[in-house]
Amino acid sequence: MDDLRATRPISPLTVALARLAAQGGLLAGILAVFIGLALFGEVGIVAALLGYLAILAAVLVLPGNTVTVTQMVETPHPAAAADDAVFAFADALADPCLVLDRRSVVLHANAAARRQFPSVSNGNPITFSLRNPELVGAIDLAMRGGAVHTVELHETVPSETWDKVVVSPLRRTGRDWFADDNRQLVVTFQSLTELKRVDALRSDFIANASHELRTPLASLRGFIDTLLGPAAKDAAAREKFLGIMRGQAERMSKLIDDLLSLSRIEMHQHVRPTGSIDLAALLREVREGLMMQAKAADVEIRLSLFEGPSITTGDRGQLYEVFENLLDNAVKYGASGKYVEVSLAPAGRPGFQHQVTVIDHGPGVEPEHVPRLTERFYRIDAEVSRKKKGTGLGLAIVKHIVNRHRGQLSFRSKPGEGMRVDVFLP
Repeated sequence: MDDLRATRPISPLTVALARLAAQGGLLAGILAVFIGLALFGEVGIVAALLGYLAILAAVLVLPGNTVTVTQMVETPHPAAAADDAVFAFADALADPCLVLDRRSVVLHANAAARRQFPSVSNGNPITFSLRNPELVGAIDLAMRGGAVHTVELHETVPSETWDKVVVSPLRRTGRDWFADDNRQLVVTFQSLTELKRVDALRSDFIANASHELRTPLASLRGFIDTLLGPAAKDAAAREKFLGIMRGQAERMSKLIDDLLSLSRIEMHQHVRPTGSIDLAALLREVREGLMMQAKAADVEIRLSLFEGPSITTGDRGQLYEVFENLLDNAVKYGASGKYVEVSLAPAGRPGFQHQVTVIDHGPGVEPEHVPRLTERFYRIDAEVSRKKKGTGLGLAIVKHIVNRHRGQLSFRSKPGEGMRVDVFLP
């Protein structure tokens, strides 16, 4: 800390003591003279003592040089005050921000940085917590070169994230960066996760949509050309082709709806829902919504609910879509079994509270197909799927919604034994 000398109001006693201290050498000499005179008999002892006391009183009472008493007043060191200002500025930022010293030791981490990187601690080198080679290299280059460096940080654990990281030297007025032992770096993080997800979703949407829409569009063009040409005056052919064209248009519309739904779910998959859902009431509603379709397929939907509480945390619209997709598939592909079982029971797995099971008694599938059922556009029999107006996205949507709800999805099937799907929810 620097010293600041300031004159403060002082008491008379303090002034007197200060004068005695200032004239200490002179008074000691006078005392020695009086002692000598008394020893050699020039003056009496009493006279010598009185004389010395008179001189001492004169020093204390008579005006003399102004005595200034200085006190040491502690004031913040300029460098410490500057650090406090930098730390306060970092705390005001919404994005994660770290302040490092010349040895890459963390001097300060704002609240956002502590949330995103819980292992970062003040006083520890940054490499104890963040070991990304590109980040470490950018910090080293900025420290040695005194220039700003920008890198992209990609992490896959615990979830996949992207951040734009800017490493900036903190330059102070009047100081040479390379000669300053107190030089510091400011490291800021800007999340690119949402941008990356949107970009990937856009690419997937274009690739998948172009692939899936090509066949129905080609069919529509063929039918239109036929209606404009050979079948222009054939009423029976026109009615038949228009019916097929309507079916193809409905399939394209359903495909686009599913792609958009899947894109929305993926964009928010890392955000956990907060709503409160009554699963029993939701399953009853889904069953009622599919009764007409089940009746047309001559399939009975049997619903079994346990008596206990069935409240879970989730997004009602998305969970409705999960069970609607599962029951729709069970009715479509398990119609030969004549009935579909839907049950709600307590989960038998640690960390989960509810288990919803959908069982059909249709033909089932070969075991090698089961792990791939939730892949986009994966079809066991493409022709059968198209005839049943499937888009190949239903189970992919189910998987992403269950993942967003921190649940688990399980499929079990064997040829001739139907399909069993279990959904475990917390």
